Order: sequence, then C-alpha cells, then structure tokens
Amino acid sequence: VQLQASGGGLVQAGDSLRLSCATSGRSANAYILGWFRQAPGKEREFVATMRGDGYYADSVKGRFTFSRDRDKNTAYLQMNNLKPEDTAIYYCAAGVWSLHYSSPRQWRYWGQGTLVTVSS
Repeated sequence: VQLQASGGGLVQAGDSLRLSCATSGRSANAYILGWFRQAPGKEREFVATMRGDGYYADSVKGRFTFSRDRDKNTAYLQMNNLKPEDTAIYYCAAGVWSLHYSSPRQWRYWGQGTLVTVSS
C-alpha cells in the first residue's frame, strides 16, 4: 500500500485547509486510514481516524473532520478554525483496526508528510 498526502500550506489562524491522502495498491481499501501529525521537537501524535464513527484527538475535536472516498481511493482531513498549535507535518497512515489506534506503532503503512503552518 502506498500513501501520498497533499494539501498542506501556510495559512492564518482561523483559516481552513483540506488535506488529501491518496492511496494505491491492491488491498488499500481493506485498511483503515488515519492522520497523525508531528510538530518540531515533538513526538508524532494521533489526529483522526474512522471506522464507522470518527475518532479524533481532543485537541482537534469539533474543528477537524475525517472522510474517505473509497471510489477515489482517497481520504481527507478537513481542518477548520486552524490554530498556530496545529502547525506540524501531517502524515496519513494505513493499518488494521486496533483499539490502540492512537499509537503510531499500530499503523503499518505511512505516507510522506505534508506541512501545515498556521500563523497567528
């Protein structure tokens, strides 16, 4: 499974961005997809995933929305009301469902990141 994230950029606080994660590979649609982020000097942290319901980090709940279009083999992360603390490299990941979905170690495949910078 190959993953490619895109859509990052430089925005101001309060703006919106939509990240995309294009997947390829024969079994890509069989996997759960998720989003993580890593800010400079910090560990990679869980942002969002979906298995029926959406699961979100508390810090983004109510502002970010995960969606997936299996026909287009793409997942999205709609980010609204962005804050400077959302600045990070955002990664998409694929794996099998686990109750430990918030741990990066539970995810099997990773794409390259896309940088989101939010200015105040």
